[in-house]
Amino acid sequence: MENPALKSRHVIAATIGNALEFYDFLTYAFFSIQIGHAFFPTQSAYGSLMLSLATFGAGFVTRPIGAVAIGAYADRAGRRPAMMLCFILIGGSIVAMAVIPPYASIGLAAPILAVVARMVQGFSLGGEVGANTAYLMEAATAENRGLIVGWQGSSQYLALIAGGSVGVALTAMLPPAALDSYGWRIAFLLGAATVPFGLWLRRSLPETLVQQASGTAAPSQIEQARTQWRLLLLGLAVLSALTIATYISDYTVTYAQATLHMSARVGFVAETLSFVVGIPAIQLGGWLSDRIGRRPLNIWGNLLFLVAIYPVFAWIVAERSEAVLILGMSILSIASNLNTASFVAGLVESLPASIRGSGFGTMYAVSVAAFGGTTQLVITWLIHVTGSAMAPAWYLTGATAIGQIGVLLMPESAPARIGSVAAELPDVAGVTRKRA
Repeated sequence: MENPALKSRHVIAATIGNALEFYDFLTYAFFSIQIGHAFFPTQSAYGSLMLSLATFGAGFVTRPIGAVAIGAYADRAGRRPAMMLCFILIGGSIVAMAVIPPYASIGLAAPILAVVARMVQGFSLGGEVGANTAYLMEAATAENRGLIVGWQGSSQYLALIAGGSVGVALTAMLPPAALDSYGWRIAFLLGAATVPFGLWLRRSLPETLVQQASGTAAPSQIEQARTQWRLLLLGLAVLSALTIATYISDYTVTYAQATLHMSARVGFVAETLSFVVGIPAIQLGGWLSDRIGRRPLNIWGNLLFLVAIYPVFAWIVAERSEAVLILGMSILSIASNLNTASFVAGLVESLPASIRGSGFGTMYAVSVAAFGGTTQLVITWLIHVTGSAMAPAWYLTGATAIGQIGVLLMPESAPARIGSVAAELPDVAGVTRKRA
């Protein structure tokens, strides 16, 4: 390993810290209807929901900015200080979301403050993903990169499971009026309470970035990025498809209530269980990719998901059964996540260390800004104008088909398939060094 002091507990600490950041950011998605009522009251339930979802999307506008700014800081100063900065920023913004008075109390200031808080959250998370993924990459040996990097995606699901569980508990304990009035704020306050714990975890992390030797000239980050343009474009295309799949899954609670006319509780159960089964799918795929290669997992895993989308959604829409919704979303989660760790590990291990944090973070943030912040808005609009509950399946199928083209063009990078070459990555000075 790059740093002999790096232990399994440090990987666990990085994973938990990332999960706490994503809980704080994604809690909004679980309560988009209630937040719409608080900050965006209109004469139309559809209008209120659309304004709420638009504010959810505002958090994605600043993610590319955070990815570039904090990612460059992570590539220059180190992964640990960048991750500490991210946690402080998102901690302050989650507290703000919990305490902003409703529109009925302070008028137009309420939605303005909510948008500002979401933009700070987006800036923070934009930097977090690149720095955290680079950290996990550098914490791994050449033989277990897929498995270790898989915890980046799994930590997001841990956050979503926590958020979903809180949602299930709140919907079970509170009547709809109370959930609408103040119950959703409890979920944000719980996230705020984890901030000191997250800061404590990250203070114990050793640094993994090997600094450039003094006096050694290194290519600029822009020059490094230019040499990797094909990889960056393919990575952006596939990450965009994965992002659409993720945020359609995150839409389950709203979809269950607004389209299938089921209870919020059923939506939370279906969404949370899909996250639970997604974690072993991610880790299994990462483990397999370390042994048989990234490319086979990327191609066949994505193809499996592509052919499953339409029949599973058709089954859910035809039956409109609680059990079918829960089972169908779980099936799609398993299929969509088999190649997640494999693809991310292959992409990150192919990037030079000098642009690993900013490069991956920017690709991820741009894809999420373009599609994560708009997917739920577009789907809500498509369902509204077509009157069809199958609209999410159409959108997801098109995106996944584009992702399939991308994975077919990605090169192999796993040491199991190309030998010791993959165990050597360029450092910030452009000199290769052993990873394990």
